[in-house]
Order: sequence, then C-alpha cells, then structure tokens
Amino acid sequence: MTLEEAQQTVDTWIRTHGVRYFSELTNTAILMEEVGELARLMARTYGDQSFKKSDEGRDLGDEMADILFVLICLANQTGVNLTTAVERNLEKKTARDADRHKGNPKLNP
Repeated sequence: MTLEEAQQTVDTWIRTHGVRYFSELTNTAILMEEVGELARLMARTYGDQSFKKSDEGRDLGDEMADILFVLICLANQTGVNLTTAVERNLEKKTARDADRHKGNPKLNP
C-alpha cells in the first residue's frame, strides 16, 4: 500500500465507521497518547524496565500502526499529501546530511 492509498483508505474508514474525524487538536492528543504506548513497550522490550500484566499481548507493529493511523488522519484533515511531504523531507535530509553521518566515529567504529 502506498502512502496515497493509505490516506484514501483511512479517509474511507473514517467516513464509513468513524462517522467523522475528531478535531485536529483531539487527534494530536491521541497521537501523543499512542506514541507514549509505543515508548512504554520499547522501554520494556529493549530497555531496562520489566513487563507488567497490562503489557502482555502488546505488539510493536500494532502500536506503530496506531501511530500511523492517527498521523494519516491529521494529514488528511490538514491537506498534507504524505507522499510529497516524505519526498521533500528526504531531499532536505540528503542535502543537509549527505556526508554528515559518514564521518561520525560513533556510527563508524
């Protein structure tokens, strides 16, 4: 699925099952909540924290998909074409960081 297809699929889902989009501010708050859930799972899976009963059955991919879903909602609501935005962002990063990381001794021991 392309980003454009994902944006259309989410829009169709919202209009079919979700009735309407939540407000942009509400979706921003939901996005932060979803990022927190991913951070919690990452801290327990790859960090030093131990799992709690409430963490059982959590899936990294599902948590990431929750974030992507809400981000796509925000893009749709604000008229952002994510394909164009990602392409421009990669161009910006390439121009800015083309050689930056190659000389980083932390990345190239």
